[in-house]
Amino acid sequence: MHELSIALGIVKIAEDETKKAKASRVESIELEIGVLAGVEFEALNFVWEVAVKGTVLEKAHKQINIINAKGKCIDCDTVFELKNHYDACPNCQSFFKSILQGKELRVKSLEVE
Repeated sequence: MHELSIALGIVKIAEDETKKAKASRVESIELEIGVLAGVEFEALNFVWEVAVKGTVLEKAHKQINIINAKGKCIDCDTVFELKNHYDACPNCQSFFKSILQGKELRVKSLEVE
């Protein structure tokens, strides 16, 4: 379950940014996570309480924005939605594509106090 290490990494980012802002705690945190980022959302929510206990994030409101995946076919230039890394182009059935979005894993914003 690598979601615990992801949550601990988010805590580290929040603590560093809170310290820079000379604040004492985080009111809210907004995360952007792509569907192809390899994160199990239920597992992340499961470990979240343990990871944030005793940190600046302990009482913070957490919002996760899920980013849908898009790819662009290298053979026919079709832009299409992806559900999995291995999805084929719906136009020409090619598996050669570049991923335009959906692998994000970032802290979009922190509201500190």
